[in-house]
Amino acid sequence: MTDDVTGETCQWQGWREATERALYGPGGFYRRPEGPAGHFRTSVHAGPLFAGAVAGLLGEVAQELGTAEVALVDVGAGRGELLTAVLAATARTDLVVRAYAVERAARPAGLDPRITWTDRLPEPASVRGLLFANEWLDNVPVDVAEVDAAGVARYVEVRSDGTERLGAPVAGPDAEWLARWWPLREPGARAEIGRPRDEAWAAAVGSLAAGRAVAVDYAHVRDSRPPFGTLTGFRAGREVPPVPDGSCDVTAHVAVDACAEAGREAGGEAGREAGGEAGGEAAAEPATQLVTQREALHRLGVSGGRPPLSLATTDPAGYVRALASAGEAAELTARGGLGDFHWLTQKVPPATG
Repeated sequence: MTDDVTGETCQWQGWREATERALYGPGGFYRRPEGPAGHFRTSVHAGPLFAGAVAGLLGEVAQELGTAEVALVDVGAGRGELLTAVLAATARTDLVVRAYAVERAARPAGLDPRITWTDRLPEPASVRGLLFANEWLDNVPVDVAEVDAAGVARYVEVRSDGTERLGAPVAGPDAEWLARWWPLREPGARAEIGRPRDEAWAAAVGSLAAGRAVAVDYAHVRDSRPPFGTLTGFRAGREVPPVPDGSCDVTAHVAVDACAEAGREAGGEAGREAGGEAGGEAAAEPATQLVTQREALHRLGVSGGRPPLSLATTDPAGYVRALASAGEAAELTARGGLGDFHWLTQKVPPATG
Protein backbone atom coordinates (compact mmCIF):
# COMPACT_ATOMS: atom_id res chain seq x y z
CA MET A 1 0.00 0.00 0.00
CA THR A 2 1.30 3.50 -0.87
CA ASP A 3 0.87 6.74 1.04
CA ASP A 4 -1.15 9.24 -1.04
CA VAL A 5 0.74 12.21 0.41
CA THR A 6 4.35 11.07 0.20
CA GLY A 7 4.24 8.07 -2.13
CA GLU A 8 5.94 5.95 0.53
CA THR A 9 4.82 2.57 1.79
CA CYS A 10 2.25 2.91 4.58
CA GLN A 11 3.72 2.76 8.07
CA TRP A 12 2.22 2.86 11.54
CA GLN A 13 2.45 6.30 13.16
CA GLY A 14 0.88 8.15 16.05
CA TRP A 15 -2.06 10.33 15.07
CA ARG A 16 -0.08 13.51 15.72
CA GLU A 17 2.66 12.63 13.25
CA ALA A 18 0.21 11.22 10.70
CA THR A 19 -2.01 14.31 10.88
CA GLU A 20 0.92 16.68 10.57
CA ARG A 21 1.97 14.98 7.34
CA ALA A 22 -1.56 14.67 5.96
CA LEU A 23 -2.48 18.32 6.57
CA TYR A 24 0.77 20.21 6.16
CA GLY A 25 3.25 17.96 4.36
CA PRO A 26 3.94 18.10 0.61
CA GLY A 27 0.61 17.66 -1.13
CA GLY A 28 -1.17 17.92 2.22
CA PHE A 29 -4.78 19.01 2.60
CA TYR A 30 -4.00 22.58 3.74
CA ARG A 31 -1.39 23.08 1.04
CA ARG A 32 -4.03 22.90 -1.68
CA PRO A 33 -4.76 26.10 -3.62
CA GLU A 34 -8.50 26.08 -2.85
CA GLY A 35 -7.89 26.46 0.88
CA PRO A 36 -10.41 25.67 3.62
CA ALA A 37 -13.18 27.56 1.81
CA GLY A 38 -13.09 24.90 -0.89
CA HIS A 39 -14.26 22.26 1.56
CA PHE A 40 -16.26 23.75 4.42
CA ARG A 41 -18.03 26.90 5.47
CA THR A 42 -16.62 28.70 8.49
CA SER A 43 -17.87 31.84 10.22
CA VAL A 44 -15.43 33.84 8.09
CA HIS A 45 -17.13 32.64 4.91
CA ALA A 46 -20.71 33.28 6.08
CA GLY A 47 -20.61 36.96 5.10
CA PRO A 48 -19.38 40.39 6.22
CA LEU A 49 -21.00 40.42 9.69
CA PHE A 50 -18.33 38.24 11.28
CA ALA A 51 -15.53 40.44 9.99
CA GLY A 52 -17.48 43.49 11.15
CA ALA A 53 -17.65 42.00 14.65
CA VAL A 54 -13.90 41.32 14.63
CA ALA A 55 -13.32 44.90 13.46
CA GLY A 56 -15.42 46.10 16.39
CA LEU A 57 -13.38 43.95 18.75
CA LEU A 58 -10.19 45.37 17.25
CA GLY A 59 -11.51 48.87 17.95
CA GLU A 60 -12.11 47.91 21.59
CA VAL A 61 -8.54 46.66 21.90
CA ALA A 62 -7.16 49.85 20.34
CA GLN A 63 -9.17 51.90 22.82
CA GLU A 64 -7.88 49.82 25.74
CA LEU A 65 -4.31 50.36 24.51
CA GLY A 66 -4.89 54.08 23.97
CA THR A 67 -3.80 54.05 20.34
CA ALA A 68 -5.27 54.23 16.84
CA GLU A 69 -2.49 52.04 15.43
CA VAL A 70 -3.09 48.41 16.27
CA ALA A 71 -2.00 44.99 15.04
CA LEU A 72 -4.37 42.24 13.92
CA VAL A 73 -2.75 38.81 13.78
CA ASP A 74 -4.92 36.17 12.10
CA VAL A 75 -3.58 32.72 13.06
CA GLY A 76 -4.66 30.00 10.66
CA ALA A 77 -5.52 32.67 8.12
CA GLY A 78 -6.72 30.40 5.32
CA ARG A 79 -6.34 32.52 2.22
CA GLY A 80 -6.56 35.85 4.01
CA GLU A 81 -10.35 36.20 3.79
CA LEU A 82 -10.87 37.53 7.32
CA LEU A 83 -8.07 40.07 7.17
CA THR A 84 -9.24 41.31 3.79
CA ALA A 85 -12.75 41.81 5.13
CA VAL A 86 -11.59 43.49 8.36
CA LEU A 87 -9.42 45.92 6.41
CA ALA A 88 -12.48 46.80 4.33
CA ALA A 89 -14.61 47.21 7.47
CA THR A 90 -12.09 49.58 9.08
CA ALA A 91 -11.39 51.61 5.93
CA ARG A 92 -13.61 54.50 7.05
CA THR A 93 -12.46 54.55 10.66
CA ASP A 94 -9.50 56.16 12.36
CA LEU A 95 -7.84 52.79 12.96
CA VAL A 96 -4.47 52.08 11.40
CA VAL A 97 -4.37 48.28 11.14
CA ARG A 98 -1.13 46.34 10.88
CA ALA A 99 -2.38 43.05 9.45
CA TYR A 100 -0.49 39.76 9.78
CA ALA A 101 -1.60 36.43 8.32
CA VAL A 102 -0.05 33.38 9.99
CA GLU A 103 -0.53 30.43 7.64
CA ARG A 104 1.59 27.51 6.44
CA ALA A 105 0.24 27.61 2.88
CA ALA A 106 1.77 29.92 0.29
CA ARG A 107 0.63 33.53 0.02
CA PRO A 108 -2.33 33.69 -2.38
CA ALA A 109 -2.02 35.75 -5.52
CA GLY A 110 -3.64 39.17 -5.46
CA LEU A 111 -3.78 39.47 -1.67
CA ASP A 112 -3.90 43.02 -0.29
CA PRO A 113 -0.26 44.17 -0.06
CA ARG A 114 -0.94 45.64 3.40
CA ILE A 115 -1.17 42.08 4.76
CA THR A 116 2.12 40.60 5.96
CA TRP A 117 2.16 36.87 5.19
CA THR A 118 4.18 34.57 7.45
CA ASP A 119 4.33 30.90 8.38
CA ARG A 120 5.04 31.46 12.08
CA LEU A 121 3.77 33.35 15.09
CA PRO A 122 5.31 36.73 15.88
CA GLU A 123 8.29 36.81 18.21
CA PRO A 124 7.38 36.67 21.93
CA ALA A 125 6.02 39.92 23.38
CA SER A 126 6.37 41.73 20.03
CA VAL A 127 2.80 42.63 19.04
CA ARG A 128 0.32 45.14 20.46
CA GLY A 129 -3.23 44.46 19.40
CA LEU A 130 -5.57 41.56 18.72
CA LEU A 131 -4.49 38.01 17.95
CA PHE A 132 -7.45 36.10 16.47
CA ALA A 133 -7.42 32.36 15.81
CA ASN A 134 -10.59 31.10 14.14
CA GLU A 135 -10.66 27.29 13.84
CA TRP A 136 -6.90 27.05 14.26
CA LEU A 137 -6.40 25.02 17.43
CA ASP A 138 -8.58 22.15 16.21
CA ASN A 139 -6.08 21.64 13.40
CA VAL A 140 -3.01 21.58 15.64
CA PRO A 141 -2.21 17.85 15.40
CA VAL A 142 -2.53 15.75 18.56
CA ASP A 143 -2.00 12.15 19.55
CA VAL A 144 -4.93 9.92 20.45
CA ALA A 145 -5.08 7.62 23.47
CA GLU A 146 -7.32 4.61 24.09
CA VAL A 147 -7.71 2.38 27.15
CA ASP A 148 -6.98 -1.29 26.49
CA ALA A 149 -8.73 -4.30 28.05
CA ALA A 150 -6.33 -4.21 31.02
CA GLY A 151 -7.16 -0.57 31.79
CA VAL A 152 -3.93 0.88 30.37
CA ALA A 153 -4.09 4.07 28.27
CA ARG A 154 -2.12 3.49 25.07
CA TYR A 155 -1.28 5.62 22.07
CA VAL A 156 -3.41 4.87 19.02
CA GLU A 157 -1.33 4.26 15.92
CA VAL A 158 -2.69 4.71 12.41
CA ARG A 159 -1.76 4.07 8.77
CA SER A 160 -2.56 6.44 5.94
CA ASP A 161 -5.60 4.33 4.99
CA GLY A 162 -7.12 5.00 8.44
CA THR A 163 -6.48 1.54 9.91
CA GLU A 164 -5.70 1.77 13.64
CA ARG A 165 -3.99 -0.31 16.32
CA LEU A 166 -2.95 0.26 19.93
CA GLY A 167 0.70 1.10 20.54
CA ALA A 168 2.84 1.86 23.58
CA PRO A 169 1.42 2.99 26.93
CA VAL A 170 1.00 6.75 27.27
CA ALA A 171 3.81 8.08 29.46
CA GLY A 172 5.60 11.22 30.57
CA PRO A 173 4.03 14.67 30.01
CA ASP A 174 1.24 13.16 27.90
CA ALA A 175 0.22 10.86 30.78
CA GLU A 176 0.32 13.83 33.16
CA TRP A 177 -1.88 15.83 30.79
CA LEU A 178 -4.45 13.01 30.59
CA ALA A 179 -4.51 12.60 34.36
CA ARG A 180 -5.19 16.29 34.86
CA TRP A 181 -7.42 17.18 31.94
CA TRP A 182 -9.00 14.03 30.49
CA PRO A 183 -8.82 11.00 32.81
CA LEU A 184 -9.49 7.69 31.04
CA ARG A 185 -10.71 4.70 33.02
CA GLU A 186 -13.02 2.40 31.07
CA PRO A 187 -11.68 0.03 28.38
CA GLY A 188 -12.37 1.52 24.96
CA ALA A 189 -12.48 5.12 26.23
CA ARG A 190 -10.53 7.51 24.00
CA ALA A 191 -9.12 11.01 24.25
CA GLU A 192 -7.19 13.46 22.15
CA ILE A 193 -4.08 14.51 24.09
CA GLY A 194 -4.28 18.29 23.86
CA ARG A 195 -0.83 19.16 25.18
CA PRO A 196 0.48 20.41 21.76
CA ARG A 197 -2.52 22.75 21.55
CA ASP A 198 -1.83 24.10 25.03
CA GLU A 199 1.74 24.83 23.95
CA ALA A 200 0.60 26.42 20.69
CA TRP A 201 -1.90 28.64 22.48
CA ALA A 202 0.62 29.65 25.14
CA ALA A 203 2.99 30.71 22.35
CA ALA A 204 0.21 32.70 20.69
CA VAL A 205 -0.72 34.52 23.90
CA GLY A 206 2.97 35.04 24.65
CA SER A 207 3.51 36.78 21.31
CA LEU A 208 1.47 39.73 22.55
CA ALA A 209 3.20 42.62 24.27
CA ALA A 210 -0.29 43.90 25.07
CA GLY A 211 -3.85 43.35 23.87
CA ARG A 212 -6.12 40.34 23.59
CA ALA A 213 -5.82 36.83 22.21
CA VAL A 214 -9.02 35.13 21.03
CA ALA A 215 -9.40 31.49 20.01
CA VAL A 216 -12.66 30.41 18.34
CA ASP A 217 -13.36 26.69 18.00
CA TYR A 218 -15.64 23.78 18.71
CA ALA A 219 -14.52 22.75 22.17
CA HIS A 220 -15.28 21.00 25.45
CA VAL A 221 -14.31 21.29 29.11
CA ARG A 222 -13.30 18.69 31.68
CA ASP A 223 -16.79 18.04 33.06
CA SER A 224 -18.20 17.28 29.62
CA ARG A 225 -15.49 15.44 27.71
CA PRO A 226 -16.89 13.05 25.07
CA PRO A 227 -16.17 9.45 26.16
CA PHE A 228 -14.73 8.38 22.80
CA GLY A 229 -13.12 11.63 21.65
CA THR A 230 -14.10 13.76 18.66
CA LEU A 231 -11.57 12.86 15.97
CA THR A 232 -13.18 13.18 12.54
CA GLY A 233 -12.63 14.27 8.95
CA PHE A 234 -14.22 16.76 6.55
CA ARG A 235 -14.13 16.94 2.78
CA ALA A 236 -16.24 18.92 0.30
CA GLY A 237 -18.65 20.05 2.99
CA ARG A 238 -19.30 16.58 4.43
CA GLU A 239 -18.11 14.79 7.53
CA VAL A 240 -16.03 11.75 6.55
CA PRO A 241 -13.88 9.18 8.39
CA PRO A 242 -10.56 10.68 9.55
CA VAL A 243 -8.15 9.16 7.06
CA PRO A 244 -4.67 10.78 7.20
CA ASP A 245 -3.85 10.51 3.50
CA GLY A 246 -4.14 14.20 2.57
CA SER A 247 -7.59 13.83 1.02
CA CYS A 248 -9.55 15.40 3.89
CA ASP A 249 -9.31 17.65 6.91
CA VAL A 250 -8.46 15.78 10.11
CA THR A 251 -9.74 17.58 13.18
CA ALA A 252 -10.85 17.18 16.78
CA HIS A 253 -12.56 19.49 19.24
CA VAL A 254 -10.36 21.48 21.62
CA ALA A 255 -9.94 20.89 25.37
CA VAL A 256 -10.34 24.61 25.77
CA ASP A 257 -10.04 24.77 29.56
CA ALA A 258 -6.56 23.26 29.31
CA CYS A 259 -5.64 25.86 26.68
CA ALA A 260 -7.02 28.59 28.92
CA GLU A 261 -4.74 27.51 31.76
CA ALA A 262 -1.73 27.49 29.44
CA GLY A 263 -2.67 30.94 28.18
CA ARG A 264 -3.04 32.27 31.71
CA GLU A 265 0.45 31.08 32.54
CA ALA A 266 1.80 32.82 29.42
CA GLY A 267 -0.16 36.04 29.53
CA GLY A 268 0.72 38.33 32.42
CA GLU A 269 -2.56 39.66 33.81
CA ALA A 270 -4.24 36.47 32.62
CA GLY A 271 -1.91 34.59 34.95
CA ARG A 272 -2.52 36.91 37.91
CA GLU A 273 -6.26 37.35 37.63
CA ALA A 274 -7.88 36.21 40.87
CA GLY A 275 -10.72 33.83 40.23
CA GLY A 276 -10.17 34.04 36.48
CA GLU A 277 -11.37 30.54 35.63
CA ALA A 278 -12.68 30.06 32.08
CA GLY A 279 -16.30 31.05 32.07
CA GLY A 280 -16.02 32.36 35.64
CA GLU A 281 -17.77 35.45 36.93
CA ALA A 282 -15.54 36.38 39.86
CA ALA A 283 -14.85 39.77 38.27
CA ALA A 284 -16.99 42.01 36.08
CA GLU A 285 -14.63 41.39 33.19
CA PRO A 286 -12.03 38.75 34.04
CA ALA A 287 -8.82 38.55 32.10
CA THR A 288 -9.78 35.08 30.87
CA GLN A 289 -13.27 34.61 29.48
CA LEU A 290 -14.95 31.62 27.85
CA VAL A 291 -18.33 32.12 26.19
CA THR A 292 -20.22 30.73 23.21
CA GLN A 293 -20.00 32.44 19.84
CA ARG A 294 -23.68 33.24 20.19
CA GLU A 295 -22.98 35.25 23.35
CA ALA A 296 -19.77 36.82 22.01
CA LEU A 297 -21.39 38.04 18.79
CA HIS A 298 -24.49 39.31 20.58
CA ARG A 299 -22.19 41.43 22.74
CA LEU A 300 -20.58 42.78 19.56
CA GLY A 301 -23.97 43.74 18.12
CA VAL A 302 -24.68 40.76 15.88
CA SER A 303 -28.19 39.36 16.36
CA GLY A 304 -30.57 37.40 14.19
CA GLY A 305 -33.63 39.56 14.79
CA ARG A 306 -35.83 40.08 11.72
CA PRO A 307 -36.45 43.66 10.56
CA PRO A 308 -39.94 45.07 11.16
CA LEU A 309 -42.35 44.21 8.37
CA SER A 310 -43.32 47.88 8.10
CA LEU A 311 -39.86 48.55 6.63
CA ALA A 312 -40.87 46.55 3.56
CA THR A 313 -43.39 49.29 2.76
CA THR A 314 -41.30 52.34 3.60
CA ASP A 315 -37.94 51.08 2.32
CA PRO A 316 -38.23 47.86 0.30
CA ALA A 317 -34.55 47.73 -0.65
CA GLY A 318 -33.51 48.40 2.95
CA TYR A 319 -35.85 45.67 4.12
CA VAL A 320 -34.25 43.13 1.78
CA ARG A 321 -30.76 44.13 2.97
CA ALA A 322 -31.81 43.91 6.62
CA LEU A 323 -33.45 40.54 6.02
CA ALA A 324 -30.27 39.18 4.44
CA SER A 325 -28.20 40.51 7.34
CA ALA A 326 -30.57 38.91 9.84
CA GLY A 327 -30.24 35.58 8.05
CA GLU A 328 -26.46 35.82 8.16
CA ALA A 329 -26.54 36.72 11.86
CA ALA A 330 -28.86 33.81 12.56
CA GLU A 331 -26.39 31.41 10.90
CA LEU A 332 -23.47 32.79 12.90
CA THR A 333 -25.31 32.51 16.22
CA ALA A 334 -27.41 29.37 15.66
CA ARG A 335 -27.62 26.83 18.47
CA GLY A 336 -26.44 23.46 17.21
CA GLY A 337 -24.26 25.22 14.62
CA LEU A 338 -21.76 28.06 14.51
CA GLY A 339 -23.28 29.67 17.58
CA ASP A 340 -22.00 26.76 19.69
CA PHE A 341 -18.36 27.58 19.04
CA HIS A 342 -16.42 28.59 22.13
CA TRP A 343 -14.65 31.96 22.26
CA LEU A 344 -11.65 31.91 24.60
CA THR A 345 -10.47 35.46 25.25
CA GLN A 346 -7.33 36.27 27.24
CA LYS A 347 -6.09 39.77 27.98
CA VAL A 348 -2.42 40.69 28.09
CA PRO A 349 -1.71 44.01 29.81
CA PRO A 350 1.16 46.30 28.86
CA ALA A 351 4.35 45.66 30.79
CA THR A 352 4.90 47.96 33.74
CA GLY A 353 8.01 49.25 35.40
